[in-house]
Amino acid sequence: MGLFTKKEELPPMPAGPPRAAKWIGVCLAATALLTVADLWSKDWALETLSAERTAEPPPVCEANEQGYIVHQRRQTEVVELVEGSLEFRYQENCGAAFGLFRNQPAWVRNSVFGLAAVLASLALLWMFAKGRGGRFFAMSVPFVVSGAIGNLVDRLRLGYVVDFIRFYWDGELFGLREWPTFNVADVTITIGVIFLIIDGYLEGKRHKAWAAEQGGVPAPGAVGDKKAKAV
Repeated sequence: MGLFTKKEELPPMPAGPPRAAKWIGVCLAATALLTVADLWSKDWALETLSAERTAEPPPVCEANEQGYIVHQRRQTEVVELVEGSLEFRYQENCGAAFGLFRNQPAWVRNSVFGLAAVLASLALLWMFAKGRGGRFFAMSVPFVVSGAIGNLVDRLRLGYVVDFIRFYWDGELFGLREWPTFNVADVTITIGVIFLIIDGYLEGKRHKAWAAEQGGVPAPGAVGDKKAKAV
């Protein structure tokens, strides 16, 4: 159903055909490529922007007596891309996006994040293969799944997620002086979610147009995505 359509107003649309094997292959290849790009960028950040501690590192993602979580690796070089606005700076994220759940026990974080990543990835891939959604849904799947896999791999191998892209500025923007440090996986997930929102809106248009053709509710100005099932 679309974002602006009530279920009870329209009859259900018939399910479309499953996507062709070649498009499933394209989806999996794009997912793999984006995942590799994310993991490579994180390895680059580990090697270039940080270094091992000379002393024994503290427990992974556990707060000390003062309530602070000390990084496993020490921050070294900072690469400035746009003076006063954008730079690469090493950070360790023990939580989800923007540090959510960072103070929860490790088993809670790993269980919640791991289960969510696996279930979301499997659900999206299954929906893609079954032919659900339109073109924007199809484009969203590799972005969301690759981001979920990339961050999950970091949690499994390191116990935290490597972040290194930092936006900041003088003054305040929406009450903030800087955006939380993020990584390539966060970017791909954000792009994928935007595509999902667009597809949800277009799905409402397609549904209303289809219902009008069946003699249901009128759909003035409705725009269908006739080529959506081509991918």
